[in-house]
Amino acid sequence: MSNTQKPKLPFEVWALVAGGFAVALGYGIVAPAIPQFALEFGVSNFAASAIVSAFALMRLLSAPLAGWVVGRFGERRSYTTGILIVAASTGAAAFAADYTQFVVLRGLGGIGSTMFTVAATALLIKVSPPAARGRVASLNSAGFLLGGLLGPVFGGLVASFGLRAPFVFYFFTLVVAASVVAIALRNSTFAGATSASPTHTESIGFVQALGVSQYRALLASVFTFGWASFGVRVSVIPIFVKVALDGDAGVAAWVLAAYAAGNAILIFPSGRWNDTVGRKPMIIVGLTVLTATYAVFPASSSLWVALLVMFVAGAGSALVNPGQQATLADVVGLRNGGSVVAGYSMTSDLGGVLGPLIAGAIVDFAGFGWAFGVTAAILAAAAVIWSFVPDSRRLQKQHL
Repeated sequence: MSNTQKPKLPFEVWALVAGGFAVALGYGIVAPAIPQFALEFGVSNFAASAIVSAFALMRLLSAPLAGWVVGRFGERRSYTTGILIVAASTGAAAFAADYTQFVVLRGLGGIGSTMFTVAATALLIKVSPPAARGRVASLNSAGFLLGGLLGPVFGGLVASFGLRAPFVFYFFTLVVAASVVAIALRNSTFAGATSASPTHTESIGFVQALGVSQYRALLASVFTFGWASFGVRVSVIPIFVKVALDGDAGVAAWVLAAYAAGNAILIFPSGRWNDTVGRKPMIIVGLTVLTATYAVFPASSSLWVALLVMFVAGAGSALVNPGQQATLADVVGLRNGGSVVAGYSMTSDLGGVLGPLIAGAIVDFAGFGWAFGVTAAILAAAAVIWSFVPDSRRLQKQHL
């Protein structure tokens, strides 16, 4: 498809991307303050870090509920409700009187976060032109990436007003995100988007989606991607930097920033390639790059080598992630598929939860080489699984 034939993206896409950017920006500001604020209650370091786990655990456990809510009440209503739950719990957390209140409020935020994530993904699927699903996925990823990069930059300034200030700031960014999407999609007439009346369109359930080979391959790759990118990368790599390279938290941040830079370089081209070359080739190439980089990372002899390897890994992830989101859109199409999206989200979260735990245990018992080797092995396995299924773009013309 030539550039002149690229379909114009509807304004609803830009509204959802703007909402995602606002969410990512606020989270980037509040995330560093969460464990530090927990320590203010006089708890241990383990208890402080458990706040993050509580949020992730509630996201994981509430995914089936979120899928049901989206299917029952529609994407737009679920999006607004979920994001306002996160806003209310975050705003209340700023005034938590003790550790127990803080844990409970963050847990409630996890439930709202899952509802928002599932609804936002389902909405993006419906508003994305079939021939531009890769572009939309890369644009959405870029919005979250930019928000995540700018968040910590503003975080230090906001935190200078006290550890409660980031929570108040995040509350307002969430309200802005909910308002933008609610207003922008209020009178939307895009195809199949009558979310307030879920019975208006055909539905696809999780069990039905499992009958699609591309969806099964997608669950395999999104689990390994969650394990490696959302799990091992943000947990084990900083430990490796400290132990093997004698670097502090600032040095570890630079290594993670190199990953983000590599991601940023290819995130937009990846969207175009997914729409022209196909989802399958991009996912396989990306998983292969991630396999190689995670396998060689523990052999990094210096900070510069670690930075280079993580930069390449980030480029690999930029090929994988838009392809996975576009594949999900191909499977669901214009149908109501809340449970299908929830299964996708839950599988990713499961990888993100298990990755740090298992890889961390392997580091203790066998060393970094084995931990990264196991991660590389499951990435390679996902690439092999994808090699046996057809490209999901053909599903655009089929009724499953």
